Amino acid sequence: MTIDEMIARLKEYRDSLGGDAEIRLVTQPNWPFETTVQGLVSGEEINSEDADDDGDTEDDNIVYIVEGTQLGYASKRTCTAAY
Repeated sequence: MTIDEMIARLKEYRDSLGGDAEIRLVTQPNWPFETTVQGLVSGEEINSEDADDDGDTEDDNIVYIVEGTQLGYASKRTCTAAY
């Protein structure tokens, strides 16, 4: 998914749900975990950091959605209904 594709989908949801709707992250389609979103970071931001950790990312031109707190399990329909 590209930034433009995500923005278009989020605009549709904003129009139908309002701008205060919470965004959550669902991972693992077979046993989906539902989590909060901690934030966003680009490869460019990661690669520009002077840190002594696991190093740079493969590409500056990537935006990562960072997982926050696990809230529990989500419905499997969450994954199958997404497009």
